[in-house]
Amino acid sequence: MGQALRLAGTVGESIVDGPGIRYVIFTQGCPHHCPGCQNPETHDFAGGHEVGIGTLLADIRRNPLVSGVTFSGGEPFAQAGALLPLAQALKADGKHLMAFTGYAFEELLQGSEEMRALLALLDLVVDGRFELAQKSLALRFRGSANQRVLDVQKSLAASTPLWADGYR
Repeated sequence: MGQALRLAGTVGESIVDGPGIRYVIFTQGCPHHCPGCQNPETHDFAGGHEVGIGTLLADIRRNPLVSGVTFSGGEPFAQAGALLPLAQALKADGKHLMAFTGYAFEELLQGSEEMRALLALLDLVVDGRFELAQKSLALRFRGSANQRVLDVQKSLAASTPLWADGYR
């Protein structure tokens, strides 16, 4: 796993970035630049630092309490090709995978082969651009009411976005 990701940072244990205890990877670089974004420091594609996939995988595997991994950002799908081998290894380890993306599910289905392959490995995705006018702190794992928490596997099987149970 010689590939590297450009990251803004990681959080070794989180309970606010998805279900269970999660390792969170904040990718660096975002094309969306949503007004009011909670991570504006992740927008610059030249910012952050590079971390090898093998280094990340070893760090994640060190903690037996981590049940899942969340790809956040920045925009994780902007680095889909680099995230793909990491996601494959994590899936092989039995980890629950989730991503936050500014792209709508429908846009991801029309995206690159790497984007579609990464999406296919996820369990949940929070999709859609953050909209400041729809911001709410009452939403579970979402920043604005226009965003959806989708069950990726059911959505792919049905060829239409389907909300994950308990998140609407």
